[in-house]
Amino acid sequence: MASSRKSSRALHLDKEALSTLALVQEGLLSPVTGLMDSRTAKEVTRTKQYKNQSFPFPFILAPRGRRNEAVLKSLRPGDRVDLIVEGKRVGHLDTSEVFEIDPQQRLLEIYGTQNPEHPGVQATLRRLGRYAIAGAYRVEYPLYAKIRQRVQAAKERIGARKTSALMMAARPLHRAHERLIRTTLDESDLVVLFLLKPFHEDPTLPYDLRHKTMEYFVKNYLPANRVLIVPLEYTYIFAGYNEVILDALVAENFGCDELVIGQNHAGLGSFYDKNRIQSVFDQLEGFKIAIHTAPEYAYCDICRTLVSSRTCPHGEHHHISYHADSILELLKKGLLPPSVLVRGEISAMILAHLFPNRFENLDKLQYDLMPGSGLLESQGEEEFYVKLMKLYQTSSLK
Repeated sequence: MASSRKSSRALHLDKEALSTLALVQEGLLSPVTGLMDSRTAKEVTRTKQYKNQSFPFPFILAPRGRRNEAVLKSLRPGDRVDLIVEGKRVGHLDTSEVFEIDPQQRLLEIYGTQNPEHPGVQATLRRLGRYAIAGAYRVEYPLYAKIRQRVQAAKERIGARKTSALMMAARPLHRAHERLIRTTLDESDLVVLFLLKPFHEDPTLPYDLRHKTMEYFVKNYLPANRVLIVPLEYTYIFAGYNEVILDALVAENFGCDELVIGQNHAGLGSFYDKNRIQSVFDQLEGFKIAIHTAPEYAYCDICRTLVSSRTCPHGEHHHISYHADSILELLKKGLLPPSVLVRGEISAMILAHLFPNRFENLDKLQYDLMPGSGLLESQGEEEFYVKLMKLYQTSSLK
């Protein structure tokens, strides 16, 4: 029930801070349920635990800006302050404490480094202030509640006994991703694909395009009723070497029984370093969710299929690795990646996005170069790329 108290003071936040506050409000970082005061923050910093469960750093709100700092210094316990995002009131916070923090220490806790050349450090420095505020809050942000409802409805619809989570950037979605999803689905009743949606995203492959490619694959090549694609807004707290802990916590609180660490979890096209992940797992306490590390997949030119490093007897010099950044580089240059790397339809969607209206006379190209009905049929660029890929695969002429 909303309070009748009014506030003439306000803190101005960005959408990233709002999303993070909503994540906790919805219970998705439980046992953390709210902003930590100075005493709790110090204890979490010292122990890396909260309520006997692993948690990497204090959950605090310390917005930057002269206007925000002036408001924070003026607040007293019991004062209510409005929360404003892009000029709109999105909630309120009832102050229990305002305390000073060390921004450099905060950076070290999140990223494991204070190097200003680190892109995450740069972004966080621009939004991190010297004063944190603790207290009960309420924000309006229905996204996470809707996702929880979708996950629960999907579980109930198929009577899922085991639900697995995958965190993926899919930049771009390639064959190793497909294999990882299939392997996970083979061992689960339901797979929840958390498609990462960072607030500071490279516009080359925006979220909507990545969702479109993932949805195409799921609808056309998987039992779609057993796979659910949902957005996970990757705010600054997920950055750095602690993200696997927070991913596991979020997946568990969304109702998943297992988290499978995929190759895009730690960044563009790179698998987690197995030793580093294991060291993180060794420190986890209080988690109920199982955490499984998937093997690295590659295409072996002798086996002539996708293999894992655990099962293929041939050397790495026979393997084609699935490095997403290198595949993306081909696409950014306007080249169709071989279908052994990326499904042709997926490449077509991406190239049509990257190079709109690329061909001056597309209909003529289609008619001159592609087999068809003999009639001049108007088709889009995606269809052209798909047909072009099929021509590449024609092998009767050597």
